[in-house]
Amino acid sequence: MADNEIKTCSKCGIPYNEKEVNDALNTCPGCGYHYRMEPMDRIAYLADKGSFTEFSGNLHSLNPIELAGYEEKLSVAEAKAQMKDAVITGTCTIEGKPLILGVMSFNFMGGSMGSVVGEKVTRALLKGAEERKPVLLYTTSGGARMQEGIFSLLQMAKTSSAAAELAKAGVPYFVMLCDPTTGGVTASFAMLADIIMAEPGALIGFAGPRVIEGTIRQILPEGFQRAEFQQDKGFVDAIVPRNEQRKIISTLIDLHKGINI
Repeated sequence: MADNEIKTCSKCGIPYNEKEVNDALNTCPGCGYHYRMEPMDRIAYLADKGSFTEFSGNLHSLNPIELAGYEEKLSVAEAKAQMKDAVITGTCTIEGKPLILGVMSFNFMGGSMGSVVGEKVTRALLKGAEERKPVLLYTTSGGARMQEGIFSLLQMAKTSSAAAELAKAGVPYFVMLCDPTTGGVTASFAMLADIIMAEPGALIGFAGPRVIEGTIRQILPEGFQRAEFQQDKGFVDAIVPRNEQRKIISTLIDLHKGINI
């Protein structure tokens, strides 16, 4: 989309040109609504320029249970997201401070966690423990990738085990929950960090509101499962707007230096 093209905010309804939205890090310049953002765009505003170096980039999904049509869906997802799977991991610096960074993409099959996502997240966590570098993961996911059956569910245990190893090594682990973070990702590594942050308005939970309402047969409260609701209930430590994230993360790295978590 060209810079002079108009984008109407889906929350406040006020139109802005695309350049204004991009300059505001893909948020509404008026009401601050946070649109979804792709990994390379996030890396561009987070990491020091030229410092990001990807690792585990050669991994790609197979079809472990030989599900018909899965390979075709993977090909479509790769073309749409311009990624080999739903997460990119690498090393970088933020204000000169070393960091292991992982960023998920909802564009790749809803950010679902299959074997490759689980393996890449696990490697990132273990690399942080081995090299004693803080780990920061940006999550956005609809949950486990059921096209891989039990192999997708196993990633919950694998990533949780890796997070435990990072904690055992006394290396800080930070997570930024983005819209949406649900299902098996929420039920595993996304909620095991030392500091759990969220973007404003992000949907955070396990099952979706419609499923919960259908199960308990009750109307859920206003804003249920949004970041602000989760902070009130103690599941989120801080809500951090996009334009403040780089500074906050840099400060957190400084505050955790030399501390055994």
